[in-house]
Amino acid sequence: MSVRNLTAAAIAALSLVSFAAAAADVRVSCEKRTNRSRISVDGSNLAAGSYSAVVASGDKTAMSNFRAAVGDEAQFDFDSNSNDIAQGATAVSGNFIVDGRVRAAIQNSSGQIVTPIVDAICRVRN
Repeated sequence: MSVRNLTAAAIAALSLVSFAAAAADVRVSCEKRTNRSRISVDGSNLAAGSYSAVVASGDKTAMSNFRAAVGDEAQFDFDSNSNDIAQGATAVSGNFIVDGRVRAAIQNSSGQIVTPIVDAICRVRN
């Protein structure tokens, strides 16, 4: 399955109300500047395994690479800043965040959403 199809499937899953593991938690923070978008997705109370974060804003979607949870936590950053991308953030466009809102969740390596789906209102700065 291509990354684009996988991302589309993951975002389709974000629109579902149910999720796999009610005990897992997710915290989403975001910031929109004139030419920059930043999103942080932090999961906790996760079972051992590999996870990916899926984010959406407007009609745009992005999915991080899978990474192993450390203890019971996994952290994912999305950014349009080249320095942050070089440090491991998933690349998104500077205009990724639409209307100051982001929807996000964490999925396991089987593509199953394991956290609540969170709608976040982003800090908007110039």
